[in-house]
Amino acid sequence: MLKAFGWGIGGAVALGGGGFGAYYLSAKRDTVGKIAFDTALSIPALAESRTDASGTRVFTLDIQPGETRFKAGKATRTWGVNGTYLGPTIRARRGERIEFAVHNGLDEETSLHWHGMHLPAVMDGGPHQTIAAGATWEPRWTIDQAAATLWYHPHVHGATADHMYRGLAGLFIVDDDRVEALNLPSDYGVDDVPMIVQDRAFDGDQQFEQREPLAGSLGVIGDEILVNGTIGPYFDVTTRLVRLRLLNGSHARLYHFGFSDDRRFSLVATDGGLLAAPWETDRLYLSPGERAEIVVAFEPGERVELRSYPAEHGGVLGRLDGFDDRFDICQFRAADSLSGDAAVPAVLGVAPDLAARPVAQERSFVLASNRINGRSMAMDRIDFGVREGTVEVWEVTNDNGYVHNFHVHDVQFQVLTVDGRAPEPPLRGWKDTVLLVQGKRYRLALRFRDHTDPNMPYMYHCHLLAHEDDGMMGQFVVLGEGEQVGVPPGHHRHP
Repeated sequence: MLKAFGWGIGGAVALGGGGFGAYYLSAKRDTVGKIAFDTALSIPALAESRTDASGTRVFTLDIQPGETRFKAGKATRTWGVNGTYLGPTIRARRGERIEFAVHNGLDEETSLHWHGMHLPAVMDGGPHQTIAAGATWEPRWTIDQAAATLWYHPHVHGATADHMYRGLAGLFIVDDDRVEALNLPSDYGVDDVPMIVQDRAFDGDQQFEQREPLAGSLGVIGDEILVNGTIGPYFDVTTRLVRLRLLNGSHARLYHFGFSDDRRFSLVATDGGLLAAPWETDRLYLSPGERAEIVVAFEPGERVELRSYPAEHGGVLGRLDGFDDRFDICQFRAADSLSGDAAVPAVLGVAPDLAARPVAQERSFVLASNRINGRSMAMDRIDFGVREGTVEVWEVTNDNGYVHNFHVHDVQFQVLTVDGRAPEPPLRGWKDTVLLVQGKRYRLALRFRDHTDPNMPYMYHCHLLAHEDDGMMGQFVVLGEGEQVGVPPGHHRHP
């Protein structure tokens, strides 16, 4: 896959002919009013499963190369899971025992990480659980967390960005009794709509091109938007309320979602599940890896576009990393007659409750220069251990002049404060990934439970994939009583 710098050939010419100023002015991308919306939104299929003699649900996932036709002309070489691009939506209930047979049909090693899932470290699908070419990995665990929109994607150290750009990703929806008792839209693909939002760039041969803007700081930025692998999609609305499960599946782009008519919508869930109550807004930020469930009300016969608006957190050179861009994402076309209710429940879930818990330890993390606390990721170094059954508070700061975010494996955390103040409503639910605005201090409360292993680590890292691949990642283990930090399998103790 071609990796380029600048906005393709045009960007390079602009820099050489008119200097950096001309290149800077040309870096803004605006597709508002320019999208045909001539393709129905593709809805990922629900993953099939079987139940074995023990009652375990077993899913088969085949990672494979292929070709996908995104637009007229030549097909694009892609990777997918049970298909040529992206993967099926996995759906399971809290309390279910599940198992996967993940076969790697590529000619190189890869992996699948279950982003947002609480599970044993050896089943996490991180850098230590790679799947060799031609091999099959069989993770299994019991789901023990609240209903939420999670996802899965590769996590090969140093190659995550490349494998995701080729197409390896999919949603993982967890259900439970509480969410099913609420009157929220729940008919998958009808009024409960998955939306994996990604940016991509294509070269003149219709192949993916990984473009990093000249003087950019975040990594690969694309100039076209795909939703579930569809360019310029529309969705036919048949109900008064529609629930959108939004995933920022991009490498580096920050989305600032809103609608073309500035209508308000209800945020009902974030990474780890339901908010205590819906929050009405007309704009919502999502950084790479974050998810949100929003409920939108429609009127019969109307058409409206979901849009991404310019973002405010890019700094002086933010335009180069897409912060000034505007994109039309998807058009919603309401039928002349709509069914169902038009009210969102006033009470949803239970607010995070870690603020009053005893704190076993506090830690500080500073993200800067693709390092965390001055250290680059080392596969053979476990950075620290936490005790099972305890709550810790981590203070995380972005000390660069550009954007990072912070993702922790295995847990959903509570954002206690941002710069000493109560978090804004989008950060008041359970989170596993949080945007780090430069210079602000984020205090996170994390509870570690159930799964202990002194040798097999979980990860914490920036989820801007170029930063992660370049080393902005660390490792921790969850320790049982009397256990001490060990050494990752296959490695010797790091000095």
